[in-house]
Amino acid sequence: MARLEDLPIRDDLKGQVPYGAPQLEVPVSLNVNENTHRVPLEVAEDIIQRLAKSLMTINRYPDREFMSLRSALANYLDAGLEPENIWAANGSNEVLQQIFQAFGGPGRKFLSFTPTYSMYPIIASGTQTEYVAVSRDERFELTPDFIRASILDHKPNIVILCSPNNPTGTPLSLDCVEAAYEALTVASGGILVVDEAYQEFGSDPSVTAISLLPGRERLLVSRTMSKAFAFAGARVGYLAADAAVVDALRLVRLPYHLSAFTQAAAEGALAHSTVMLSTVDDIRAQRDRIVTEIQDLGLDAYRSDANFVLFGGLDDPAAVWQQLLDRGVLVRNVGLEGTLRVSAGTEAETSAFLKALREVLNH
Repeated sequence: MARLEDLPIRDDLKGQVPYGAPQLEVPVSLNVNENTHRVPLEVAEDIIQRLAKSLMTINRYPDREFMSLRSALANYLDAGLEPENIWAANGSNEVLQQIFQAFGGPGRKFLSFTPTYSMYPIIASGTQTEYVAVSRDERFELTPDFIRASILDHKPNIVILCSPNNPTGTPLSLDCVEAAYEALTVASGGILVVDEAYQEFGSDPSVTAISLLPGRERLLVSRTMSKAFAFAGARVGYLAADAAVVDALRLVRLPYHLSAFTQAAAEGALAHSTVMLSTVDDIRAQRDRIVTEIQDLGLDAYRSDANFVLFGGLDDPAAVWQQLLDRGVLVRNVGLEGTLRVSAGTEAETSAFLKALREVLNH
């Protein structure tokens, strides 16, 4: 049997390891920022009916342009967008990959502010796009001036701002987005991507970079149905942008990349968006509860507008992670010194996490 290192893979892939958080069977899984609430029964029944209908024509290729789904996403965003302004793929990771395929590549640079989503450099590497990592300010915050100076200094072709940021949860003001776009226009005329995977969990969900799209044809706003819609297993990510950007992504997408089942399920979920998002307020409440109770334990909780909390003040995060796992609670060690990250689950899951954490800390 051959080993990976025996194969003639690209030199830049040698020594790399695949992305992936631990997938373990535990009573309380709070490590990958899933929405731990199940899809409501009434929505599940509608989706099942739509899947059954699509099965009857599964011998045919699906709608290559998935215009019905794009219309449904435009209606959900309610921002005066047309279907031509919307794109979708198998999770927002594939949307981002297509962005790099279209606008990145050898001889081009991508900039992001670290720590941030660990898939960004992996996707950049896959397209042989040079990665420029700029460390964030104190407590992982960003300011318009800091963003502007970094872009003017490095002159990247692609910039990604994660809003709110993963893995820190840090909110991002629209002033930061405007500053980034203005600087990028001057520096290289490149593409600005605002990754709003967790946007619905923000303290004011109406604040979104989508409001900045008019007149900014090189601004792209990426979203996902995995988080707020509790649809992680369906793998549906999408993007809002100028129609010309969507045309660029159509150049690099694989034929019929969204299956008929994916399209049917996503349209069913969007048809019940109010019901599907009914858990968001509860998740916000559990997130804020985690912040409060972690601080009561003498730990440091970072500012979060996402469905998770990064907390610090741990002398040995790896040991705490293992001791929580021994108690049936799985959280994430993201590799930031003295910290762990926990997703906000149901009230019962949050209670189980906090109880286990108290036991570990002997409180």
